Amino acid sequence: MVTVSPSECEVAPTWTYVLQLPHDPRAARIARVTLRAVLAGHGMTQLQDCAELLVTELVANAYRHSTGPATLRLRGLGRGRLRVSVWDANPHIPPPFGERSGSRRLPVPASADAEGGRGLFLVCHYAEAWGGYPLGGGHSGGGGKLLWCEVGG
Repeated sequence: MVTVSPSECEVAPTWTYVLQLPHDPRAARIARVTLRAVLAGHGMTQLQDCAELLVTELVANAYRHSTGPATLRLRGLGRGRLRVSVWDANPHIPPPFGERSGSRRLPVPASADAEGGRGLFLVCHYAEAWGGYPLGGGHSGGGGKLLWCEVGG
């Protein structure tokens, strides 16, 4: 008989939700509504404000820089931590998400008169950890990239 010790359960993710998002300007709002429901259901509403900002920016970035659908994954990591991941079909990983861990420097914020460029700066500023990596075939119908960030704890 196989048993699982409590220490093994604490290391593994406690839950994962995946939401397929169409290439639609309303996708960020739908992602926020889903996030609120998930956090409330798991008693993690203290993360709501920060997590909503992060989800909004990652999903909006996927909509703006990709032409197809995106996938949002919300993952409970235990001890009140949340990982947010967004996949899209565009293989370009924006800095600093493509840098190896250990070089977690914040990107330079956009100038005051720039029309964009603040979203990923906000993600890096408010998330406790972040990263990105390219994906080969098989995930959500193809390659592309996955950007992720973590909050809580």
